[in-house]
Amino acid sequence: MTTQNLLVELFVEELPPKALKKLGDAFAGTLADQLKALGLAGADSVVTAYASPRRLAAHVTHVWLKAEDKAVQQKLMPVTVGLDASGNATPALLKKLQALGADVSNPAAAVASLKRAPDGKAEALFYDSLVTGATLDTGLQKALEEAIAKLPIPKVMSYQLETDCELPGWSSVNFVRPAHGLVALHGSTVVPVKALGLTAGNTTRGHRFLSNREIVVREADSYAIQLRDDGKVIAGFAERRSAIERRLEALKVSKESDEVIRPNELLDEVTALVEWPTVYECHFDKEFLEVPQECLILTMQTNQKYFPCTFGGALVNRFLVVSNIETDDPSAIIGGNERVVRPRLADAKFFFDQDRKKTLESRVEGLGKVVYHNKLGTQGERVERVRAIAKAIAQQLGDIKLVQYADTAARLAKTDLLTDMVGEFPELQGTMGWYYARNDKLPDEVALALADHYRPRFAGDDLPRNTVGLVVALADKLETLVGMFGIGNLPTGDKDPFALRRHALGVIRMLAEKDLPLDLNALLAGAVPAFGDKISDATPALAEFIYDRLAGSLREQGYSAQEVEAVLALQPQRLGDIPKRLAAVRAFAALPEAAALAAANKRISNILKKAGDVDAHVSDVLLKEQAEKDLYAALKSVVPQANAQFEAGDYTASLQTLAALRAPVDAFFDDVMVNAEELDLRLNRQGLLKSLHDAMNRVADLSRLAS
Repeated sequence: MTTQNLLVELFVEELPPKALKKLGDAFAGTLADQLKALGLAGADSVVTAYASPRRLAAHVTHVWLKAEDKAVQQKLMPVTVGLDASGNATPALLKKLQALGADVSNPAAAVASLKRAPDGKAEALFYDSLVTGATLDTGLQKALEEAIAKLPIPKVMSYQLETDCELPGWSSVNFVRPAHGLVALHGSTVVPVKALGLTAGNTTRGHRFLSNREIVVREADSYAIQLRDDGKVIAGFAERRSAIERRLEALKVSKESDEVIRPNELLDEVTALVEWPTVYECHFDKEFLEVPQECLILTMQTNQKYFPCTFGGALVNRFLVVSNIETDDPSAIIGGNERVVRPRLADAKFFFDQDRKKTLESRVEGLGKVVYHNKLGTQGERVERVRAIAKAIAQQLGDIKLVQYADTAARLAKTDLLTDMVGEFPELQGTMGWYYARNDKLPDEVALALADHYRPRFAGDDLPRNTVGLVVALADKLETLVGMFGIGNLPTGDKDPFALRRHALGVIRMLAEKDLPLDLNALLAGAVPAFGDKISDATPALAEFIYDRLAGSLREQGYSAQEVEAVLALQPQRLGDIPKRLAAVRAFAALPEAAALAAANKRISNILKKAGDVDAHVSDVLLKEQAEKDLYAALKSVVPQANAQFEAGDYTASLQTLAALRAPVDAFFDDVMVNAEELDLRLNRQGLLKSLHDAMNRVADLSRLAS
């Protein structure tokens, strides 16, 4: 049976730009999956999604007019239920066969057509039938309904359609936007499906302004070409995005700029706003360059969807506009966009000028009037907690100067929240603190800490650039974590409104990547007193939460689950040590002695667990067997060297030194009965194993490496 390619298009009003790509992918993906499930498309069928502001479409290759018939075998019931003692069909069997469409006019013949086969402990009756394959008309109708139903629609709207019948009237339709057309072509043949009150045909429309006329789609494969050539529409999202990037790049090269700021999110949104992208160059007054460039960039990107330009990393008074209109004389478009952006930039300049009239110090008192959390008080109270935590950290990391700078930065870190600029653009918190701190002639270390104390804001973000910023960032995140856990405000499932997972990863990265000489449990416990009686001490649960986040992060970095479990089972307090411990475990696991020692370690752990509280003490006098004497001698010879290497931070050498214990450990378990009947011998041997266990598990819990 030959196949044809299929094209389905929904022609609608302008779709939500931020959701367009997901809508297009979901529509095409679900449609193709349903066709494959029905046997109308094969595993080798290729699906292409099209998504533009006014259309969702899917092109699927190798689609059949009718799916193949399928032989199906169905289990009916146990033989003892379906047949009586004489082998005749019971009423239950006849009723079941009749429901399946089988001919039961001759019960004996009906029974003869069934198969008997073992089914577990009993024998069952099976019915073979031929299921007729779906036709494209019915199959596509089902697939289309499913594709529409499963669209990730951010918000549904209701609208009215005039009914297509003799009696006039209106019917209500629910969809993301009003739909005006439906195309369904199998090759060049229309498939008569219906959706959203529309009946499929072969006509669509082009660009709303450049070619707003009816286009007759000749066949499924000509859809994208006809839209481009006759309708001034680039139907493919990725193709349209690439066209925008090429045109931005083409206008980038200039004596005035060397780069166009084009974040992926903005590119996607602009791609979803235009069908025939054309890029124009615009300018704004140079006086606005006195405003921090982050403010100008943000207002141009967020409010106007413009692409700012830079030269040598500094913003220039040039920006690029992606328009949905192509014209020989773009002066009106350019002039209109330049007029629109001016008041936006003027607002930013006004906010900046007004904010600088007050110092950050003068805003501290105002934080006491801003509620942070109903159980944790105001931002002013929070600032005092962060100051206390920052002071304790700074005292461990530096001198009195670091303590003073960290205290000043912690006191002022949140003051930019009260500025007009951050009120308008919350994304600039921290950044504006840096600008206003410089305006107030504060030390550079403090100003930089104000900018960096939110870092890392997301996965892969940079860490704070100086020690002051590191101290305040740690204190800020610890205050959030300890406070929220202390009032029981924990993340659940995929809900984490206070970003506690992100804060935990931030703490992990700062402690580990900066190799700070700070113990995690001490940090958490040290933050609790700053809250007074506002919280309960939940540091054990918080520590477990942080180690869970750390385990996930390490697995993402390529460490095996066994390696991560072995190291984190000990809950190392210095997170900067963990990469070295993991490297040591990996090197140890490659040794020929590793498997035997890991298995022995697991055995020792089980013995000690059953024994209860065991003292790591060994009496020479009570060593009776040669194997236990040899093991004790080996411990006295090897362990001091391994401990010295451990204390020096050479974890790899420490574990490799301990590998020499394999032979005496194997001999001990072969020749010595640990749980001897004599109490003194049993306790002494348990003490010997405890000494061995303590020595071998300083770097990691090696029993976790046992298979």
